[in-house]
Amino acid sequence: MDKKIVVRTRGIILCEGELLVVKHSDDHDYYALPGGHLEFGETVLECMEREIVEELGVKPQIGRLLYIHDYIDKNDGIQSVEFFFEVTNGKDYKNLDGLERTHAFELVDLIWLKRDGNETLLPPGVAKDFKEGKILSDEVRYIKD
Repeated sequence: MDKKIVVRTRGIILCEGELLVVKHSDDHDYYALPGGHLEFGETVLECMEREIVEELGVKPQIGRLLYIHDYIDKNDGIQSVEFFFEVTNGKDYKNLDGLERTHAFELVDLIWLKRDGNETLLPPGVAKDFKEGKILSDEVRYIKD
């Protein structure tokens, strides 16, 4: 098996206490934060902006780095390192109808998750912090699965 590492960025988009989450496949029973993988030559901030615009059609105002997540996928053996950034213009994402979203086809669902919601959010560390009202922090948190 070839060893492969992928770098990804994810956006933490909050509005009125709810968190914008996406589902990439009907085969999955979980939601994730919007974002995607770094292309060669891109910085993590450039990747963050590009991915959010492609999926959601709104340019993010990127704030603090909140999490670094490191894991190896059990299905394909790929190691991923993800950077989770705060997106400070959450209200701009409340109505995405009619916006140009060139990669909206990559999403099968998009919802505003409530803290008391029953949906599964990955990674679990971010989900736990969101439910406890601790997703925003002045320190970068490291999660390893």
